[in-house]
Amino acid sequence: MSRKITEFHCIMPLGNIPSVLKHGILSHQRAAKLAHDSVAMEEVQDRRDVKQVPGGLKLHQYANLYFHARNPMLYKRKDEAVELCVLRVSTEVRKLDGVVFSDCNASSDYVRFFAPERWQMLNLEAIYAPDWRHPEDPIAYLRHKSQKCAEVLVPHRVEPQHLLGAYVVNEAAAAQLAALGFSLPVTIEPDLFFC
Repeated sequence: MSRKITEFHCIMPLGNIPSVLKHGILSHQRAAKLAHDSVAMEEVQDRRDVKQVPGGLKLHQYANLYFHARNPMLYKRKDEAVELCVLRVSTEVRKLDGVVFSDCNASSDYVRFFAPERWQMLNLEAIYAPDWRHPEDPIAYLRHKSQKCAEVLVPHRVEPQHLLGAYVVNEAAAAQLAALGFSLPVTIEPDLFFC
């Protein structure tokens, strides 16, 4: 796999950390059975609810990770940055049974799903670009915005042992994460959170 892909990301409210440490990163379907906070947008969840991965599960049966969390989803939540963290997940999850990559937001009408060994189908330049705006080209903007949200879909859940650490926006968020029992490495990275 490309050297650009060093870890996967999951945008997580700090309040969910005790549950993540116990149960892992859960699919939407499994998380619905537990009390939790969500960063999801309802209109996107409505689309995801009816979408099926060809030859796979429904989207809500996968725990979804991003290749890079500095994306439109986190941008929409930038005002809540102090209440969020970005969990760092080992790329080893790609070897689990049933894992699927998407080349853009998995709810997109134009998404392509494929096995992790076909990672070359990803536009890594677009995924890891610091900005997705194209002021002179609205079509390029929409395409790039969706590509920035390319996903790693893991059936049902990502076990806690696949966590590598977390990114937070500031010292206060780092202290809160530690107070919640998170003992893995924590990196303060305000730029990731658009701050």
